Amino acid sequence: MVFNTGAALLDAIVLAVVSKEPEGTYGYKITQDVRQVIDLSESTLYPVLRRLQKDDCLEVYDRECAGRNRRYYKVTSRGWAQLRLYESEWRSYSEKVTSLFEGKMN
Repeated sequence: MVFNTGAALLDAIVLAVVSKEPEGTYGYKITQDVRQVIDLSESTLYPVLRRLQKDDCLEVYDRECAGRNRRYYKVTSRGWAQLRLYESEWRSYSEKVTSLFEGKMN
């Protein structure tokens, strides 16, 4: 993709991906799901997850899987509120850009 992905858009995408799993999901799966939308490395994803955790948008817990602990991420109530804000802002932004491309702007 030729467009840069800023921190807010990364946060929005990650929250949207994690929100699809009611019990939460783990880092590798998040990376795979996000990669269906944008090109993202794990080294980019984990700072986003830490930032969202620090901002109280994600909670973290460990669960055993095949004899090992796997770290899971789940959207908090604050994260849900942030995701709704991102969704609203994205709709407005994308409608304006689409209108511009389609020649519908004044």
